[in-house]
Amino acid sequence: MRCARHRSSAALLAFVLLAAAAGCSATDDGDGDDGPTPAPTASGGSPRAAGKHWQPRPGLRWQWQLDGKADTSARVPVYDIDGFENTARTVKELHDRGAKVICYINAGAWEDFRPDHKAFPERLLGERNKGWKGEKWLDIRRLDVLRPIMAARFDMCRQKGFDAVEPDLMEGYRNRTGFPLSAADQLAFNRMLASLAHERGMAVGLKNDLDQIPALVGDFDFAVNEQCAEFEECEKLTPFVKSGKAVFHVEYALERKDFCPTAQRLGLSSMRKRLELDAWREPCG
Repeated sequence: MRCARHRSSAALLAFVLLAAAAGCSATDDGDGDDGPTPAPTASGGSPRAAGKHWQPRPGLRWQWQLDGKADTSARVPVYDIDGFENTARTVKELHDRGAKVICYINAGAWEDFRPDHKAFPERLLGERNKGWKGEKWLDIRRLDVLRPIMAARFDMCRQKGFDAVEPDLMEGYRNRTGFPLSAADQLAFNRMLASLAHERGMAVGLKNDLDQIPALVGDFDFAVNEQCAEFEECEKLTPFVKSGKAVFHVEYALERKDFCPTAQRLGLSSMRKRLELDAWREPCG
């Protein structure tokens, strides 16, 4: 399982590796209500101290849009949007309305349309990710090479004011990548990503990778999941909820009546989305 992602048709600007700056301070995590937009928080968008980051609690409502520039009209306390395709201005707009904002990046695969695609050495590029044009799996064993590249991406998220990061494709070891990846390789890579976020004062989410949740729940601040109800796997996400950490969950094929009762019983933040992950959403409740 993995998310649908929009391929921007706009010409890409040269990617600038961003220098380290002040981290981000813990702030209120929203009221979880789909009603009127919450009032701005005093610390929304302000610099945050390293080591202190947002901790989203179970039950928060959210919007997940990776199809281009974010539509900010959804009245929810959490937005998850593409880090490259959205600006600091959009993040500030959401902060001014009291929302927290998650920065989506691809961590486990190379994409030829990203502005930093030339930063990845050819030797790290593996098999094409089936069904996704212009995308190849990465050799995640090479932490020495990937760490500075991912650090630059996380710096971009922090510089734009994001509160958290959602790294995608965090279960390459279960796919045909062209590399002999092990479960231990995946754990090391995922923990490296978590440390990069925390060093910059941002929260970080574990994307899918259900089998490794018991080992990783202590390293991550929330989970992002696709289709656990369709594949009858939602129970595997309960360690996050029991730890007081949000699980942001979507289904594509199922009707709300087929997954919302289970999702609500388990404490998941669930909604139905279209596969292209545009602005449309049908939340549970």
